[in-house]
Amino acid sequence: MDWSKIKNIFIISFLILDLYLIYELFKVVESNEYNVKAETESSVEMRLKADEIEYISLPKNYVEDYYLKAKPKTFTTEDTQKTILSNQAVTINNGTEIESFLKEPIKVTEKFAVTDLSSFIKENVLYGDQYQFWKKSNDGSSIVYTQQYKEKNLFENHNAMLTFYINEQNEIYSYTQTYLEEIQELSNAEKIIQPIKAIETLYMKGELPSKSKITAVELGYYTLVPLSDTTQVLNPAWCFVVEGKGRLYVSAFEGDIVQELNHTTQKKVME
Repeated sequence: MDWSKIKNIFIISFLILDLYLIYELFKVVESNEYNVKAETESSVEMRLKADEIEYISLPKNYVEDYYLKAKPKTFTTEDTQKTILSNQAVTINNGTEIESFLKEPIKVTEKFAVTDLSSFIKENVLYGDQYQFWKKSNDGSSIVYTQQYKEKNLFENHNAMLTFYINEQNEIYSYTQTYLEEIQELSNAEKIIQPIKAIETLYMKGELPSKSKITAVELGYYTLVPLSDTTQVLNPAWCFVVEGKGRLYVSAFEGDIVQELNHTTQKKVME
């Protein structure tokens, strides 16, 4: 009998058995993690339902995202002389803001539609295809568009905004524009929290009282703290439109409400 061959057979058999057991162990762990996650999400949903908090279907296609680095564009005389601005009287404020007065005001109706200004913006505003409708002021005196990066809004960013002004004749007679340039993705993609987790944060912090209704949810970017006058870092954030509360933001990395995260970050910078 060849004991050497038998020994080798036993060694190979035990290796195969070990690999199989490791594989089964990973399946069990993965299954448990999935079940815990499912139970947690179910628990959150049950609590929200008990408090009659409604929300629309939540996006599920976002898994990872990036910190962004960008800087406000400094406009030049050469920019103001471009053909696209030929029917406007354009000046530059503080280097980073274009102020334009239209030679031919644009009539707007009370039932303003998002598409009403689409053609004008693309044909008469610098980088116009990079702005998306954001909101119309409650008093009807202005219409705000925000800059986008890869089809995601740069939330509440005064350095990435296009604002149209409306006179008493219900005409757009002027606009101001700021723009972020040299946008770069920092480091590698990182895992983000899902919107249901962000909703749980708002709920636990008392931002979603009983019978609240979330009417819109989107992922974009929010500036936490500018690094300097010329550079800022943007953080992925979930934006929730809540009836009676306006817009609420939760960091998609840290999972904190943006206002609170801003305060904490500012303290760290000051220290």
